[in-house]
Amino acid sequence: MNQIPSLEDIKAVHERIKPFIHLTPVLSSTSINELAGCEIFFKCENFQKIGAFKARGGMNAVLSLTKEEQKKGITTHSSGNHAQAIALAAKTVGTKAYIVMPNNAPIIKKNGVKALDGEIIECEPTLEARESTVQQVIDRTGATFVHPFNNYDVIAGQATATVELISEVPNLEVIMVPVGGGGLLSGTALATHYLLPNAEVIAGEPEGAADAILSFKSGKIEQAPYIKTIADGLLTNLGDKTLEITRMYVKDIILVNDDEIIDAMRLIWERLKIVIEPSCAVPLAALLKQKERFAGKKVGIILTGGNVDLGKLPF
Repeated sequence: MNQIPSLEDIKAVHERIKPFIHLTPVLSSTSINELAGCEIFFKCENFQKIGAFKARGGMNAVLSLTKEEQKKGITTHSSGNHAQAIALAAKTVGTKAYIVMPNNAPIIKKNGVKALDGEIIECEPTLEARESTVQQVIDRTGATFVHPFNNYDVIAGQATATVELISEVPNLEVIMVPVGGGGLLSGTALATHYLLPNAEVIAGEPEGAADAILSFKSGKIEQAPYIKTIADGLLTNLGDKTLEITRMYVKDIILVNDDEIIDAMRLIWERLKIVIEPSCAVPLAALLKQKERFAGKKVGIILTGGNVDLGKLPF
């Protein structure tokens, strides 16, 4: 796909990936609603295959390749959930996945890749190291690179989570997601724009990885002033494709600190009785930080993933 996905594109993608993904449930909690002062509907992508929404975009990107391209293998760089998504998609079509992961990626996410027969190539935890290592893999194997977020096939795949949420809860006024590279945010923004044009899309972002809010304001890709957050899934910058869509259709980005993220994560564990990872709690933290803004509204939140290292819980 070489242009911003249309509604028809997203619907076609949804049909393509449906046999390979879970239709995840939407949960709510009376006690969280009372605390928040609004009605929240949680789309539980922590129950998705590989434990995260990334299965959608990865699956679509790999299914969109030609048989010849698939045969040579797939490569990507990722610290976690996209890595597992590409390993799953490659295994589904019967080809090899070459996954470049920073050497400090969470063990649970490395183990997830290995369990799906992905070959891990470790690198230093910098974008330059990731990109140069992926290029070495491409030179060696001829594998096709699938970008974790700055790819219209991936964006269209991520948009399908919002398509499902809106079909189940059709009168939402706000939809919230976390933002890292912006694949989910831009997919969510497109699906919401097409299906619920009067609803607002608002992202949550960690203060310790606050690049998207700067890019959103300036219109060019900015770097975070500093990197230090528990939300390890959100440590990347927007791409040109995700920035363009975000600036077109996203209302706002709200920053939250690690204490607020941990409190929101704990609240979901305690009240919904489900496992989510820190990055996943960021939009709820953003909502609770600005409660007056959402008072009385119907809000959808995509719970992005549940791949948390149980030996390193923050509470």
